[in-house]
Amino acid sequence: MLSLGVSALAYEQAPREAQKKHTLHLENREKLSLSGVSDVSGFDESIIVLSTELGALSVRGEQLHIDRIDLEAGQLEVRGKIHELSYDEAPQEGGFWSRLFG
Repeated sequence: MLSLGVSALAYEQAPREAQKKHTLHLENREKLSLSGVSDVSGFDESIIVLSTELGALSVRGEQLHIDRIDLEAGQLEVRGKIHELSYDEAPQEGGFWSRLFG
């Protein structure tokens, strides 16, 4: 059983006290429970794209289906064969040189 809490990640865009809790709980790569989910952008049996308190999250796999969803509470449960979980990074301001010499 794998449990990963990502609420401790610091984001520069939002003050720490304004952030809400976001957690992942993955069991045997077959059942994924999430909190801090604000929206589901799209889904099919190979990918689920959702918005969390800490950014966009893509869940990739096979035979994925959403068992339970409660966006008011920010809860989501997914079942299927989970291959990958990936967060999309927010684009950085400016180009390479402005970030380097900022």
